[in-house]
Amino acid sequence: MSVIGGGLLVAVAAALWLAYLMPVWLRRRQYLATERNAVRLQQTLRILAETAETPEPVVLDVTARQVASQQRVLHERERAARLSAQASERLAIAERRNAQADADAAAEVAAEAERASRRDAVEPRPAAAQKTSRPALRRRRARCSLTFLAGLVIAIVGGAMLAFSASVAAVVFASVGGIVMLVAFGGLVVLARRRVPAPVVQAEQDVVAEAFEPVELDEAEAVHEGWVPQPLPRPLTLSRGTIAATAMASIEAAAELQRLAQEAERAKRIEEIATPMPSIAPAASAPAEPEQTGASEPLSPYAGMGVIGSPQRRFDDLDAVLRRRRQAG
Repeated sequence: MSVIGGGLLVAVAAALWLAYLMPVWLRRRQYLATERNAVRLQQTLRILAETAETPEPVVLDVTARQVASQQRVLHERERAARLSAQASERLAIAERRNAQADADAAAEVAAEAERASRRDAVEPRPAAAQKTSRPALRRRRARCSLTFLAGLVIAIVGGAMLAFSASVAAVVFASVGGIVMLVAFGGLVVLARRRVPAPVVQAEQDVVAEAFEPVELDEAEAVHEGWVPQPLPRPLTLSRGTIAATAMASIEAAAELQRLAQEAERAKRIEEIATPMPSIAPAASAPAEPEQTGASEPLSPYAGMGVIGSPQRRFDDLDAVLRRRRQAG
Protein backbone atom coordinates (compact mmCIF):
# COMPACT_ATOMS: atom_id res chain seq x y z
CA MET A 1 0.00 0.00 0.00
CA SER A 2 2.86 2.30 0.82
CA VAL A 3 4.44 1.64 -2.57
CA ILE A 4 1.21 2.34 -4.33
CA GLY A 5 0.69 5.47 -2.26
CA GLY A 6 4.20 6.73 -3.06
CA GLY A 7 3.76 6.10 -6.80
CA LEU A 8 0.43 7.82 -6.76
CA LEU A 9 1.99 10.88 -5.13
CA VAL A 10 4.72 10.95 -7.76
CA ALA A 11 2.14 10.64 -10.54
CA VAL A 12 0.05 13.42 -9.04
CA ALA A 13 3.15 15.62 -8.68
CA ALA A 14 4.16 14.92 -12.29
CA ALA A 15 0.64 15.72 -13.48
CA LEU A 16 0.62 18.95 -11.53
CA TRP A 17 4.06 19.85 -12.88
CA LEU A 18 2.96 19.22 -16.44
CA ALA A 19 -0.33 21.06 -15.91
CA TYR A 20 1.47 24.13 -14.53
CA LEU A 21 4.78 24.25 -16.34
CA MET A 22 3.71 23.30 -19.87
CA PRO A 23 1.45 26.35 -20.38
CA VAL A 24 4.17 28.60 -18.97
CA TRP A 25 6.74 27.09 -21.28
CA LEU A 26 4.43 27.39 -24.27
CA ARG A 27 3.66 31.02 -23.49
CA ARG A 28 7.38 31.75 -23.05
CA ARG A 29 8.18 30.14 -26.36
CA GLN A 30 5.43 32.09 -28.14
CA TYR A 31 6.65 35.33 -26.57
CA LEU A 32 10.21 34.69 -27.70
CA ALA A 33 9.03 33.81 -31.22
CA THR A 34 6.91 36.98 -31.36
CA GLU A 35 9.82 39.12 -30.14
CA ARG A 36 12.15 37.50 -32.65
CA ASN A 37 9.70 38.18 -35.47
CA ALA A 38 9.32 41.81 -34.34
CA VAL A 39 13.11 42.29 -34.32
CA ARG A 40 13.38 40.77 -37.79
CA LEU A 41 10.57 43.00 -39.04
CA GLN A 42 12.27 46.10 -37.62
CA GLN A 43 15.56 45.15 -39.23
CA THR A 44 13.83 44.57 -42.55
CA LEU A 45 12.06 47.93 -42.37
CA ARG A 46 15.31 49.69 -41.48
CA ILE A 47 17.12 48.05 -44.38
CA LEU A 48 14.31 48.97 -46.75
CA ALA A 49 14.33 52.55 -45.50
CA GLU A 50 18.10 52.82 -45.91
CA THR A 51 18.19 51.25 -49.36
CA ALA A 52 15.08 52.95 -50.71
CA GLU A 53 15.85 55.43 -53.52
CA THR A 54 15.02 59.07 -52.96
CA PRO A 55 12.50 60.44 -55.48
CA GLU A 56 14.05 62.38 -58.35
CA PRO A 57 12.22 65.68 -57.60
CA VAL A 58 13.50 65.59 -54.03
CA VAL A 59 17.05 64.89 -55.23
CA LEU A 60 16.84 67.72 -57.78
CA ASP A 61 15.48 70.11 -55.19
CA VAL A 62 18.23 69.25 -52.73
CA THR A 63 20.88 69.55 -55.47
CA ALA A 64 19.54 72.93 -56.58
CA ARG A 65 19.59 74.20 -53.00
CA GLN A 66 23.13 72.99 -52.49
CA VAL A 67 24.25 74.62 -55.74
CA ALA A 68 22.58 77.91 -54.78
CA SER A 69 24.19 77.85 -51.33
CA GLN A 70 27.58 77.03 -52.81
CA GLN A 71 27.19 79.86 -55.33
CA ARG A 72 26.30 82.29 -52.56
CA VAL A 73 29.32 81.21 -50.54
CA LEU A 74 31.53 81.52 -53.63
CA HIS A 75 30.18 85.01 -54.39
CA GLU A 76 30.79 86.08 -50.82
CA ARG A 77 34.36 84.79 -50.94
CA GLU A 78 35.00 86.48 -54.28
CA ARG A 79 33.57 89.74 -52.96
CA ALA A 80 35.72 89.52 -49.81
CA ALA A 81 38.81 88.75 -51.89
CA ARG A 82 38.03 91.65 -54.24
CA LEU A 83 37.54 94.05 -51.32
CA SER A 84 40.77 92.91 -49.68
CA ALA A 85 42.63 93.30 -52.98
CA GLN A 86 41.22 96.80 -53.44
CA ALA A 87 42.14 97.72 -49.87
CA SER A 88 45.68 96.42 -50.29
CA GLU A 89 45.99 98.24 -53.60
CA ARG A 90 44.79 101.49 -52.06
CA LEU A 91 47.19 101.03 -49.14
CA ALA A 92 50.06 100.40 -51.55
CA ILE A 93 49.12 103.50 -53.55
CA ALA A 94 48.97 105.59 -50.37
CA GLU A 95 52.34 104.26 -49.21
CA ARG A 96 53.81 104.96 -52.64
CA ARG A 97 52.46 108.50 -52.58
CA ASN A 98 53.80 109.08 -49.07
CA ALA A 99 57.20 107.74 -50.06
CA GLN A 100 57.19 109.94 -53.16
CA ALA A 101 56.20 112.96 -51.08
CA ASP A 102 58.95 112.22 -48.54
CA ALA A 103 61.48 111.78 -51.32
CA ASP A 104 60.39 115.04 -52.95
CA ALA A 105 60.59 116.87 -49.61
CA ALA A 106 64.05 115.43 -48.90
CA ALA A 107 65.23 116.35 -52.38
CA GLU A 108 63.84 119.85 -51.97
CA VAL A 109 65.54 120.27 -48.57
CA ALA A 110 68.83 118.99 -50.00
CA ALA A 111 68.54 121.32 -52.98
CA GLU A 112 67.73 124.25 -50.69
CA ALA A 113 70.71 123.45 -48.46
CA GLU A 114 72.97 123.14 -51.49
CA ARG A 115 71.72 126.46 -52.86
CA ALA A 116 72.24 128.10 -49.47
CA SER A 117 75.78 126.71 -49.21
CA ARG A 118 76.57 127.88 -52.72
CA ARG A 119 75.10 131.29 -51.98
CA ASP A 120 77.12 131.59 -48.77
CA ALA A 121 80.27 130.51 -50.55
CA VAL A 122 79.72 132.86 -53.47
CA GLU A 123 78.44 135.97 -51.67
CA PRO A 124 81.37 138.10 -50.30
CA ARG A 125 81.28 139.28 -46.71
CA PRO A 126 82.21 142.86 -45.84
CA ALA A 127 85.80 143.24 -44.70
CA ALA A 128 84.85 145.77 -41.98
CA ALA A 129 82.73 143.21 -40.21
CA GLN A 130 85.61 140.74 -40.34
CA LYS A 131 87.99 143.31 -38.89
CA THR A 132 85.67 144.31 -36.06
CA SER A 133 84.78 140.73 -35.13
CA ARG A 134 88.29 139.73 -34.05
CA PRO A 135 88.92 142.72 -31.64
CA ALA A 136 85.44 142.36 -30.15
CA LEU A 137 86.06 138.68 -29.52
CA ARG A 138 89.40 139.49 -27.91
CA ARG A 139 87.85 142.17 -25.69
CA ARG A 140 85.14 139.76 -24.58
CA ARG A 141 87.70 137.12 -23.72
CA ALA A 142 89.77 139.67 -21.75
CA ARG A 143 86.68 140.89 -19.93
CA CYS A 144 85.65 137.35 -19.00
CA SER A 145 89.19 136.57 -17.85
CA LEU A 146 89.26 139.65 -15.62
CA THR A 147 85.87 138.76 -14.21
CA PHE A 148 87.05 135.22 -13.51
CA LEU A 149 90.16 136.60 -11.71
CA ALA A 150 88.03 139.03 -9.69
CA GLY A 151 85.70 136.24 -8.67
CA LEU A 152 88.68 134.07 -7.77
CA VAL A 153 90.11 136.85 -5.59
CA ILE A 154 86.76 137.41 -3.87
CA ALA A 155 86.37 133.67 -3.29
CA ILE A 156 89.88 133.47 -1.80
CA VAL A 157 89.16 136.43 0.49
CA GLY A 158 85.85 134.87 1.58
CA GLY A 159 87.58 131.54 2.21
CA ALA A 160 90.25 133.25 4.31
CA MET A 161 87.60 135.07 6.32
CA LEU A 162 85.74 131.78 6.85
CA ALA A 163 88.95 130.17 7.99
CA PHE A 164 89.60 132.81 10.65
CA SER A 165 86.03 133.67 11.67
CA ALA A 166 82.74 132.09 10.55
CA SER A 167 80.66 135.19 9.82
CA VAL A 168 77.91 136.13 7.39
CA ALA A 169 80.19 138.49 5.49
CA ALA A 170 82.66 135.68 4.85
CA VAL A 171 79.89 133.44 3.54
CA VAL A 172 78.61 136.23 1.29
CA PHE A 173 82.09 136.95 -0.05
CA ALA A 174 82.72 133.28 -0.78
CA SER A 175 79.31 132.83 -2.48
CA VAL A 176 79.66 135.96 -4.62
CA GLY A 177 83.18 134.96 -5.62
CA GLY A 178 82.01 131.47 -6.63
CA ILE A 179 79.06 132.80 -8.68
CA VAL A 180 81.28 135.33 -10.46
CA MET A 181 83.80 132.60 -11.23
CA LEU A 182 81.10 130.34 -12.67
CA VAL A 183 79.66 133.11 -14.85
CA ALA A 184 83.08 134.11 -16.14
CA PHE A 185 84.02 130.50 -16.80
CA GLY A 186 80.79 129.99 -18.79
CA GLY A 187 81.54 133.08 -20.88
CA LEU A 188 85.05 131.81 -21.61
CA VAL A 189 83.67 128.44 -22.70
CA VAL A 190 81.18 130.09 -25.06
CA LEU A 191 83.85 132.35 -26.53
CA ALA A 192 86.18 129.39 -26.97
CA ARG A 193 83.53 127.54 -29.01
CA ARG A 194 82.90 130.55 -31.20
CA ARG A 195 85.30 130.69 -34.11
CA VAL A 196 86.34 133.73 -36.09
CA PRO A 197 85.31 133.30 -39.73
CA ALA A 198 88.21 133.29 -42.11
CA PRO A 199 88.29 135.90 -44.85
CA VAL A 200 86.32 134.57 -47.77
CA VAL A 201 87.58 135.26 -51.23
CA GLN A 202 84.91 135.45 -53.85
CA ALA A 203 85.46 132.49 -56.09
CA GLU A 204 84.81 132.64 -59.75
CA GLN A 205 81.67 130.85 -60.70
CA ASP A 206 82.28 127.98 -63.05
CA VAL A 207 79.97 128.04 -65.97
CA VAL A 208 78.40 124.62 -66.17
CA ALA A 209 77.04 123.72 -69.55
CA GLU A 210 73.60 122.26 -69.28
CA ALA A 211 72.89 119.02 -71.03
CA PHE A 212 71.08 119.36 -74.30
CA GLU A 213 67.53 118.14 -74.12
CA PRO A 214 65.85 117.58 -77.47
CA VAL A 215 62.49 119.21 -77.85
CA GLU A 216 59.83 116.76 -78.90
CA LEU A 217 57.11 118.32 -80.98
CA ASP A 218 53.68 116.82 -80.93
CA GLU A 219 52.99 115.14 -84.19
CA ALA A 220 49.82 116.15 -85.91
CA GLU A 221 47.32 113.38 -85.68
CA ALA A 222 46.29 111.97 -88.99
CA VAL A 223 42.66 112.65 -89.73
CA HIS A 224 40.89 109.49 -90.82
CA GLU A 225 38.34 110.27 -93.50
CA GLY A 226 36.50 107.05 -92.90
CA TRP A 227 36.75 103.36 -93.39
CA VAL A 228 39.04 102.44 -96.25
CA PRO A 229 38.50 98.95 -97.64
CA GLN A 230 41.58 96.79 -97.80
CA PRO A 231 42.50 95.47 -101.25
CA LEU A 232 41.58 91.85 -101.70
CA PRO A 233 44.36 89.43 -102.58
CA ARG A 234 44.56 88.28 -106.16
CA PRO A 235 43.16 84.79 -106.70
CA LEU A 236 45.83 82.15 -107.05
CA THR A 237 44.16 80.80 -110.17
CA LEU A 238 45.03 84.05 -111.99
CA SER A 239 48.73 83.94 -111.06
CA ARG A 240 51.00 82.04 -113.39
CA GLY A 241 53.30 79.43 -112.02
CA THR A 242 51.20 78.63 -108.96
CA ILE A 243 49.79 75.23 -108.09
CA ALA A 244 46.21 76.52 -108.32
CA ALA A 245 46.83 77.99 -111.77
CA THR A 246 48.40 74.72 -112.95
CA ALA A 247 45.46 72.73 -111.57
CA MET A 248 42.92 75.03 -113.25
CA ALA A 249 44.83 74.82 -116.54
CA SER A 250 44.87 71.02 -116.38
CA ILE A 251 41.13 70.97 -115.57
CA GLU A 252 40.37 73.30 -118.47
CA ALA A 253 42.58 71.23 -120.80
CA ALA A 254 40.80 68.02 -119.76
CA ALA A 255 37.40 69.67 -120.32
CA GLU A 256 38.55 70.94 -123.74
CA LEU A 257 39.80 67.47 -124.69
CA GLN A 258 36.51 65.92 -123.59
CA ARG A 259 34.56 68.48 -125.61
CA LEU A 260 36.75 67.88 -128.69
CA ALA A 261 36.30 64.11 -128.31
CA GLN A 262 32.52 64.57 -128.11
CA GLU A 263 32.54 66.77 -131.22
CA ALA A 264 34.70 64.23 -133.09
CA GLU A 265 32.31 61.44 -132.09
CA ARG A 266 29.33 63.52 -133.21
CA ALA A 267 31.02 64.32 -136.55
CA LYS A 268 31.80 60.64 -137.08
CA ARG A 269 28.17 59.70 -136.49
CA ILE A 270 27.01 62.40 -138.89
CA GLU A 271 29.39 61.08 -141.58
CA GLU A 272 28.13 57.56 -141.05
CA ILE A 273 24.55 58.73 -141.42
CA ALA A 274 25.33 60.81 -144.51
CA THR A 275 27.26 58.01 -146.32
CA PRO A 276 24.85 55.94 -148.55
CA MET A 277 24.66 52.29 -147.67
CA PRO A 278 25.68 49.95 -150.49
CA SER A 279 22.88 47.73 -151.79
CA ILE A 280 23.48 44.01 -151.83
CA ALA A 281 20.28 43.13 -153.70
CA PRO A 282 20.85 41.69 -157.25
CA ALA A 283 20.36 44.07 -160.01
CA ALA A 284 16.93 43.47 -161.50
CA SER A 285 16.20 43.87 -165.07
CA ALA A 286 15.49 47.45 -165.55
CA PRO A 287 12.06 48.00 -167.01
CA ALA A 288 11.76 49.63 -170.25
CA GLU A 289 12.15 53.31 -169.80
CA PRO A 290 9.16 55.13 -170.88
CA GLU A 291 9.61 57.52 -173.55
CA GLN A 292 10.63 60.85 -172.31
CA THR A 293 8.08 63.36 -172.86
CA GLY A 294 8.88 66.82 -173.71
CA ALA A 295 8.25 68.12 -170.15
CA SER A 296 10.44 66.69 -167.32
CA GLU A 297 8.84 65.81 -163.97
CA PRO A 298 9.58 68.31 -161.16
CA LEU A 299 11.78 67.14 -158.19
CA SER A 300 10.06 66.45 -154.89
CA PRO A 301 10.90 69.01 -152.10
CA TYR A 302 11.32 66.16 -149.62
CA ALA A 303 13.96 64.35 -151.64
CA GLY A 304 16.87 66.08 -149.85
CA MET A 305 15.66 65.51 -146.30
CA GLY A 306 18.21 63.87 -143.94
CA VAL A 307 21.18 64.67 -146.15
CA ILE A 308 23.80 66.70 -144.23
CA GLY A 309 26.90 68.11 -145.72
CA SER A 310 30.40 67.62 -144.40
CA PRO A 311 30.73 68.98 -140.80
CA GLN A 312 32.89 71.99 -140.15
CA ARG A 313 35.45 71.45 -137.48
CA ARG A 314 36.36 74.32 -135.25
CA PHE A 315 39.91 73.13 -134.66
CA ASP A 316 42.05 71.88 -137.49
CA ASP A 317 44.64 70.18 -135.28
CA LEU A 318 44.13 68.98 -131.67
CA ASP A 319 47.90 68.85 -131.03
CA ALA A 320 48.23 72.51 -131.96
CA VAL A 321 45.42 73.44 -129.57
CA LEU A 322 47.03 71.52 -126.69
CA ARG A 323 50.43 73.03 -127.50
CA ARG A 324 48.99 76.55 -127.32
CA ARG A 325 47.29 75.68 -124.01
CA ARG A 326 50.59 74.48 -122.53
CA GLN A 327 52.39 77.60 -123.68
CA ALA A 328 49.67 79.79 -122.15
CA GLY A 329 49.88 77.91 -118.82
